[in-house]
This record gives sequence, C-alpha cells and structure tokens, in this order.
Amino acid sequence: MALRTARHDDDALEETHAINVTPFIDVMLVLLIIFMVAAPLATVDTAVDLPASSARPQPRENEPVFLTVQADLSLRVNDAAVTTDALPAALQRLTGGDREQRIYLRADRQVAYGDLVQTMNALRAAGYLKVALVGLEQPAP
Repeated sequence: MALRTARHDDDALEETHAINVTPFIDVMLVLLIIFMVAAPLATVDTAVDLPASSARPQPRENEPVFLTVQADLSLRVNDAAVTTDALPAALQRLTGGDREQRIYLRADRQVAYGDLVQTMNALRAAGYLKVALVGLEQPAP
C-alpha cells in the first residue's frame, strides 16, 4: 500500500480567475420576467387627462365645454344650470353630437371625491370619455 504525500505537477488542478456570470444572467432574466408581468398591471382603467400644476397653459379649443360641479352639487354646463338627467342632452347640443370632444370638468374645492366620481360616471354614461380636470395654476417660483 503506497501513499502519495507529495503533489505532482501533473495532478494539480488549474485555477481559473474568471467571473462566473451565469447567476447574474439568471437574476436579470427573472427581473425581466417580473417587469414584463407587472407593467400591464400598472395602467389606469379610467381615461382622464390630468395636467401637472407646474405645466405651461395649454391652448384652448375654439369653444371648450366646461362642466362645473358647485359646492351645493349643482351642475352647470358653461354658464347654464343643468340637472343630472338633462346633462346628456345639454352636452349633445353644445358638442353637436361629437362624443370625441374633450369636456373640461371643474369642481369646487368642497366637493367630495365621491360626488366628483359620480359626475364623471354621468359623463361616461352620456358617452363622453375624454375628460380633462381643471385646476388653478400655481405661479412659477
């Protein structure tokens, strides 16, 4: 029985000094899959254009249609008072039946969020899906 105690150069393992990138590639592929699955979930279902308060004023259309929700929850289309039931007919008259025209929605500061959503639902039921929320512009610093 012979024991080998000395290492021979023929039996020595070679050392590699390269970085193994396989785990890095695996992690990147998992992250890619996670982002591909999560991206469609981040979209909003309600189509509303919300301008930033620091944005420059956008040019107005020739005759924009404003729907105003006052503090007492009464509705006004441009300057005419209107009920919720008469809202579709008033919008139809002002837009000439063009349901693609943008409706500018402005509400009093005291109007509850739920009441504003009900007004938006009335606009959706009338077939007007392009809604822009109107707010006061803050002066630039």
